[in-house]
Amino acid sequence: MQSSNTLENPAVHIPPKRRQLSCKALVAAACLVLAALTTWLSTRAHIVDLATEQQLSDSGLLQDWAEGAVIVMIRHAERCDSAPGPCLDDPTGITMAGSQAASRVGQGLKSLGLNSADLYSSPKLRTRQTAHFILGQAIPTASWLENCDSGFSEEAIAHKRPGHNLVLVTHNGCIDHFQRTLHVPGGERESGYASALFVSVGSDGKARILGRLNAPDWQRVLATTEQ
Repeated sequence: MQSSNTLENPAVHIPPKRRQLSCKALVAAACLVLAALTTWLSTRAHIVDLATEQQLSDSGLLQDWAEGAVIVMIRHAERCDSAPGPCLDDPTGITMAGSQAASRVGQGLKSLGLNSADLYSSPKLRTRQTAHFILGQAIPTASWLENCDSGFSEEAIAHKRPGHNLVLVTHNGCIDHFQRTLHVPGGERESGYASALFVSVGSDGKARILGRLNAPDWQRVLATTEQ
């Protein structure tokens, strides 16, 4: 016959061994979750700001550029239809301030060297104007640079020739798609006007993000390359 104590407190009948197994199972489950989280975090790429000489050097950008192993995706300059400043001309294009920012980007790119670079722009007026102020000339346009769909990263890598850097003047949405394929966290994917995302492409066709330069930071690149 069971005592009244046992009836009032049935928990006392849980065998100590069973409790021990339960704790071990919880610890094992926690370890599995932690391992999975660590693996997930290790696959996510992060955007390095290349605004300092040290970060620029550590990124390997200058060496990869010299080897023709880089894709640089440049967002168009400031849009006229979403900014208070004066327009360059057509309201679907860029602002005067945007044209000046694009010129600074162009000075930086030219200091890196464009002799072995392939150049393409989205057909949109704002990207063509940006490309003109960056490069000082009209360049070929390609519709995939304005579509910004899930196939953008494959198109970009397919257009990258060995030994030739690839300069793409495009849109925030396209750059965002490329970053998504490399698992860049959402909070790091936003590209400012005329900012440039640098990606190194290996001989196996695999891409690795080197970092980003915003339009005002190109003076540091110029200072580094002129040393």
